[in-house]
Amino acid sequence: MPPTPTTRTDDELIAATDVGSLLLYGLTRDAFRTALFGDGAVAAAVTLDRLGVLPRSVAFLADTVRAGGVRYVAELPEPLPSAEASEVLRGWLRTAADVAAAPDTEDLTARWLDTVAELIGARRDARGSHQ
Repeated sequence: MPPTPTTRTDDELIAATDVGSLLLYGLTRDAFRTALFGDGAVAAAVTLDRLGVLPRSVAFLADTVRAGGVRYVAELPEPLPSAEASEVLRGWLRTAADVAAAPDTEDLTARWLDTVAELIGARRDARGSHQ
């Protein structure tokens, strides 16, 4: 039986996770995909949740990526309701846009955003704040 992984606090996870790098490598290399959808998605969800972003806002952006592409969303003046959250997300999406040339990479980015939205929702449900 494999050993139980050590737990980390949200702060430790965020400090140890470079979401932009995980997007860069996770979108282009299969070997990094698990890390992108694991620690990368969790760190992104924790970060955006702390900035007050609602899951539906991130899910909407996933749909917008599917419709208009990652670069389109990255260049939106305010993709999320707050300026601070928009700037954080915009940095991640600009990184993704640099490598999202193929439609399957665009779809993978949208699926990652959906995962982040689900994780934000799960965090809120665990706290009992159903928004």
